[in-house]
Amino acid sequence: FLKRSEAMIGLFKVKEKQREQAQNASRGGASVKKQSAGELRLHKDISELNLPSSCTISFPNGKDDLMNFEVSIKPDDGYYHNGTFVFTFQVSPVYPHEAPKVKCKTKVYHPNIDLEGNVCLNILREDWKPVLNINTVIYGLFHLFTEPNSEDPLNHEAAQVLRDNPKLFETNVRRAMTGGYVGQTFFPRCI
Repeated sequence: FLKRSEAMIGLFKVKEKQREQAQNASRGGASVKKQSAGELRLHKDISELNLPSSCTISFPNGKDDLMNFEVSIKPDDGYYHNGTFVFTFQVSPVYPHEAPKVKCKTKVYHPNIDLEGNVCLNILREDWKPVLNINTVIYGLFHLFTEPNSEDPLNHEAAQVLRDNPKLFETNVRRAMTGGYVGQTFFPRCI
């Protein structure tokens, strides 16, 4: 209950600030863009983030563009230990009724991330619900690195190697992360 009260107070502060800006604008100040419901919800989600210490969020376009941001994940164990993987998030004005669009900027040898950066995570597709939030998505991405899923692959070759020969999979991941070829594909260093 206390968290919800704090969130409501935060939303009231946002509304109050919007009112002040609108009043200032009507007195000859600069015009103020009204925030969409998606922007308000995203502001709330970001203010309540509780990320693992190995995840960071940044706003390359500045704090005025909350709808586009990046999340860096640096797994602390598993196959991808010590790698740094950057994801871009594009959030729609109708968020949370539509899942954010998430792409991996880091080329990675992974069964659930293809070479174009598309991510196979069920909560970004058919299992998305408006009660989910940015924190849930980031934890889902983090989980892909601690436990890659060979049962729902985007990179079928990597998934097959993970299923059939986990030692070779580990070798391929290390080779890709340190900057090298896996088969015919070159992976830039991400360690």
